[in-house]
Amino acid sequence: MPTIRLETPDQPDVRALIDALDAYQKPLYPLSSFHGIDIAALCRPEMSFFVARNNAGLALGCAGIWVAEVDGVVSAEIKRMFVAPEARGTGLGQRLLARLTAMARERGAQRLLLETGNRQPEAQRLYERAGFALCGPFGSYAPDPYSLFMVKPL
Repeated sequence: MPTIRLETPDQPDVRALIDALDAYQKPLYPLSSFHGIDIAALCRPEMSFFVARNNAGLALGCAGIWVAEVDGVVSAEIKRMFVAPEARGTGLGQRLLARLTAMARERGAQRLLLETGNRQPEAQRLYERAGFALCGPFGSYAPDPYSLFMVKPL
């Protein structure tokens, strides 16, 4: 069973996961609707970044949460969640979400927020099964016909 630990996202194998996420998402959406953040932002102190690795140490998935006040509420926004194709269907996405949720609570967040694309139904299903509901844009996001905004109270 893969382990999930806090790690830095600026490792070559983790960068490769993030590059794979970009390669998957960028063809689906116009550039103006791409909301991914870079490695430098993922390394900021307000970010907690998790990496899932198999017994051989291979990175299979990653996800981060950025904790800050958003629209007057302490919130944890999920960023750069990705599970490698060979690890999909194993429950790893659910396990990553559980770790993010626990960390968000530890850091005092009152809710989880996320933005995902409307051309990623598998992601939307994962989040809905985990208790997220659709909401409007939050923080600095503007309405976007390709974006789905979701929230989960903690």
